[in-house]
Amino acid sequence: MAIDDPLKDADPIKGTDATVSDTLTDPATPTAPSTGADPATPTPTGTPSAWSSLRPLVLRLHFYAGVLIAPFLLVAAVSGLLYSLSFQAEKVVYRQELRVPVGDRALPLSTQVNAARTAHPDGKVTSVRPSSEDGATTRVLMSTPEVGEGKSLAVFVDPYTAEVRGQLASYGSSGALPLRTWLSELHRHLHLGEPGRLYSELAASWLWVVALGGLVLWLARRRTSKRALILPESGATGRRRTLTLHGSLGLWAVTGLVLLSATGLTWSTYAGANIGKVQDQLGGSTPTVSATLDGGTGSTGGGHEGHEDMPGMTDDMPGMEGMDVGVDLAVVAARQAGLDGPLQVTLPTEGTGYVVAQTDTQFPVRLDSVAVDPANGMVIDELRFADYPVLAQLTRFGIDAHMGVFLGLVNQLALAALALSLILIILWGYRMWWQRRPTQERKTGVGRPMARGAWRRVPLKVLLPLAAVTAVVGWFVPLLGISLLAFLLLDGALGLSARTRTRARQDPKTTA
Repeated sequence: MAIDDPLKDADPIKGTDATVSDTLTDPATPTAPSTGADPATPTPTGTPSAWSSLRPLVLRLHFYAGVLIAPFLLVAAVSGLLYSLSFQAEKVVYRQELRVPVGDRALPLSTQVNAARTAHPDGKVTSVRPSSEDGATTRVLMSTPEVGEGKSLAVFVDPYTAEVRGQLASYGSSGALPLRTWLSELHRHLHLGEPGRLYSELAASWLWVVALGGLVLWLARRRTSKRALILPESGATGRRRTLTLHGSLGLWAVTGLVLLSATGLTWSTYAGANIGKVQDQLGGSTPTVSATLDGGTGSTGGGHEGHEDMPGMTDDMPGMEGMDVGVDLAVVAARQAGLDGPLQVTLPTEGTGYVVAQTDTQFPVRLDSVAVDPANGMVIDELRFADYPVLAQLTRFGIDAHMGVFLGLVNQLALAALALSLILIILWGYRMWWQRRPTQERKTGVGRPMARGAWRRVPLKVLLPLAAVTAVVGWFVPLLGISLLAFLLLDGALGLSARTRTRARQDPKTTA
């Protein structure tokens, strides 16, 4: 959280002079600080190196980012940890709805949809997730006033008996149930709606900055052995021990934290919009299967939604008009087209056919989709995940990994480990700040950042490109740019105030 006082806690390896630039104990950074050469130390030619000139600036930015962003990161880490554990918690909390005794034979999907429709006659069936394994229920999704905007009512049906096991609100493509949805919304916007999303975007905007800045500072730190780079120093005590715990764990976590930051920004409000524009310009937008029917043939969306008593015939059909082969034959057509594994079937609406999509996010993923004409059961369009643009594939992998659905339990454990690592890194940073609390010799209660004006020592050939890159990144990631500008204005105002007070004390005309 703070840079060491040069008059306190001399480094036992480098001596008293080294501590002026030794440690930035920032609670938010995912890596510990550097104890590299003093920024003022000249190279053998007598000219300061670019790094020795740049390092005080990195330390100062690292300090302020950590002090002001750490609380946001801590909230995001705690809520993210709870979210990562919610997948397994759902299986326990909602076991009644999710699991049934294995029967001899599964009933037709249309019969299961009919059972859900009968239990909720006011709901409109929009899609179905057939039972994907023995003992799993079928999930029939409905639009209904019972659930909030953006959610569906999931009706859980026993595939062997058509018994309705229960109903719960469901959210998102991953089918999050109330427990996971509540924790997801806590993580995304603190249950404050759109204004609350600013907190998570601010945290994601700065996480990669403090992570990479801390990484550079940690790698540049002088140490007695290579082991001390990746593991805590053996025999270290006090603040130094906390520092090595902070830094070595940060080194292990930094890659994952940067990826979390990047993927989190992809669906943020402001940076996400810019990322989407760039992705579209690079031809990396995510394609969708076309379910539009030529000439308006097929189901007319008259409320049949796959719950006909006779597959292929609608209830009021005197002839061929309004023919619907039914949800069972739509699934058969998709299976024949090569779609295996877990599926979701989106039912026809006015002028569209069935959309059957794979939902298996395990590796290797199965995310192909087809559109089926409800009039004759023919596949009218296919979309293979292998045909996605590479950028769209990477985006899908990144978002699914951030959501904890890419590799199932492995993904969820990795998220939990990253969240716990960030929490420990932040708490160790605060502990280092506490370990440097006021003493009899030192009255100030917090560590001081590097002195102002560090940028003046940066060579012009480094400073100008750095300023240009910072401006571009600040424009592309607006909350990063705005908050950085606020930091600079605040720092400038504090500096001006300090200089004014100093001049007032030195002015002989000043009276008490």
